[in-house]
Amino acid sequence: MDGRLHGEDLPVWLRPAGLTGLVLALTVLRLWSGANAHFVEDEAYYRLWGLGPSLGYYDHPPMIGWWIAAGQWLLGDTVLAVRLLVILASALGSLFLWRTAYILFGRVAAGWSVLFLNASILVGVGGILATPDAPSVFFWGLTLWALAELHVSQKGGWWLAAGLFAGLGLTSKYSVLFLGAGIVLWLLLVPAARKWLLSWQLWAGGVVAIVCFAPVLWWNSAHDWVSFYKQFGRAGRGELTSKYVFEFLGAVLGLLNPLIAIPAAMGAVNLSRRTWRGDGAAGLIVLTVLPFLVYLLIHSLHARVQGNWPAPLFPAFAIMAGVFVSRVETGRRFWSLLSRGAVLLGLVVAVVVQIHAVHALTGRFARKDPTFQLRGWPEIGREVEALAQKTNATYIATSGYGLNGQLAYLLKDSSSLPVVQLNERIRYVMLPAPDQVLFHGTGLYLSEERRNAADRLLRPKFGKVEQIAVLPRKVDGTVLENLVVYAVSDPLGDPLDPVSTEVEP
Repeated sequence: MDGRLHGEDLPVWLRPAGLTGLVLALTVLRLWSGANAHFVEDEAYYRLWGLGPSLGYYDHPPMIGWWIAAGQWLLGDTVLAVRLLVILASALGSLFLWRTAYILFGRVAAGWSVLFLNASILVGVGGILATPDAPSVFFWGLTLWALAELHVSQKGGWWLAAGLFAGLGLTSKYSVLFLGAGIVLWLLLVPAARKWLLSWQLWAGGVVAIVCFAPVLWWNSAHDWVSFYKQFGRAGRGELTSKYVFEFLGAVLGLLNPLIAIPAAMGAVNLSRRTWRGDGAAGLIVLTVLPFLVYLLIHSLHARVQGNWPAPLFPAFAIMAGVFVSRVETGRRFWSLLSRGAVLLGLVVAVVVQIHAVHALTGRFARKDPTFQLRGWPEIGREVEALAQKTNATYIATSGYGLNGQLAYLLKDSSSLPVVQLNERIRYVMLPAPDQVLFHGTGLYLSEERRNAADRLLRPKFGKVEQIAVLPRKVDGTVLENLVVYAVSDPLGDPLDPVSTEVEP
């Protein structure tokens, strides 16, 4: 079976019309949940990036900040505005994934690839979250599409498009550097691709990528390369251990969807064999994911790999699964049931979790619930405002970027109550510096109880520090975590000056 059946020979769920309907339905669901579910802490922090568009930021390149700024320009300072382009990019990404798989491996593989990607737990559950992973995955996928068009058409102009998308990917997240390494592997190891090494279009595409990334380089050079030190400094840290390897592998399998992971692994073996035989299409999928996958495995020998890090690899994993199923599913009952069950499982989980994110189906699992970061914030905002009125507070202080972002959004309509993170001021260089007059009055310092650093952070900065409240953040009466509140006054200098015991959020 070559996977190139005519449209009328395909079941409805593999036809472009059926796939389009599914993606549109999922997009409507994500728009609804994206508008009604509160932020997770990273999103609340990135919202501030949208309010202060910049050529770079401490944590990451600026693309997600630009996407959020565009959404805010269209919809105002709302939750949906922060997530709007992320949700739309997810839908567009499915379109380009279908085209990539179709021209490389045929219509059947393309249909299954789209189904498998949208049925993956990471995409189904996290498809609304506005983090740098979203533009990173999107532009990684567009780069792969441009290379697929190049391979099939043999038209060198596609190198310019690939360079553009790769450069925009680098402006999203530094991990896209590994895609560049994968492209180099493809050029060197696939005989049919080596001819491009002598083409001017390849090198021109490289120049385009560098030009796209140049603003990030400029920003870092003007800020002591802080973003590079933060991200690249973590590589290889810590002693060798096997503690995190199986955790990483388990997270990939779980977030991909355990039932999709099986055909994905089989497809990886099949495509690897074809790559060894010089198949350029197979090599494009396998070799472009290999450097990043190897890096993540090496990192897991030293430290924990966060679950979202492998996200750019998931479209390629979906293609691997799609290629395998397209060749064995028809006429083999086991693979037919497995592939359909995988899609059904993933879509059901996606729908249930999106609904649960807005209307908690249960609060019994508290912090074990992956949506716990979304819960209880509006109530916290109202309680903080009431405390501020009771104490005549003139500002809110924090020492963690996540809580700072949450409170900044909750209190955004209260112009007389600005929210200021006392430490790590490099995170906020894109915004106006707080007026020192603020600190002449009383402030309220808030921290998660588990991260409370009042003795280390507040007492060197303020003459008067007094705990006045503990605010429980709840869902359905179940406490998720406690926030401790201190009244602070009488600053001993500039409260924004760093102290020797900076707090790691």
